Amino acid sequence: MRIKPAHIPYIANKIILDLMHSSFVKIKDDSQKLLKIAKEIIEIDVLNERKLDEKAKELLESQEDEIEFMQIDRKSMFWMIKKKLASEFKFILDSEDRYNNLSHKILENLIEEDLINYNVSENRVKNLIFSSIMSYLKEYENLEDLVYEKISNYKRKLIPGSEEYELVFEKLYQEELRKKGLL
Repeated sequence: MRIKPAHIPYIANKIILDLMHSSFVKIKDDSQKLLKIAKEIIEIDVLNERKLDEKAKELLESQEDEIEFMQIDRKSMFWMIKKKLASEFKFILDSEDRYNNLSHKILENLIEEDLINYNVSENRVKNLIFSSIMSYLKEYENLEDLVYEKISNYKRKLIPGSEEYELVFEKLYQEELRKKGLL
């Protein structure tokens, strides 16, 4: 699953909560400093993907006439272009590898800033961060389905994509996150 900008604070929060509740990691400083580092690293990754997508769209649009003439599927072509550009952007497309790399960067920065101590292998801490990312994304899908179902049962039908719909979705989503202890 793709990380959306709106997910960043929740993922970072989940990582820090999991580190704080771990029996093998000791937080040496204010958790807000850890949260800031995790957010920044994830934001950079999401921004890099956005730049990659923009470049792929730009190239796709520049070949619009040929694509239309040859009746090529735009979505497939976009993905092919994105795959070709990924190495140029130093961007990892495979989700598992990408989140593993993010986990490593987060841990590396937390160590560099001397914000945590641990009494296990570095790999175990990195795996905890990786698991936090993956479990949040899996939980997001479940919560998203639950929220969509709640909205569909509203007496007054909301229009998907409208400002009101997005506000209701975000409110219900945050409620569900609180219930699950993710916020």
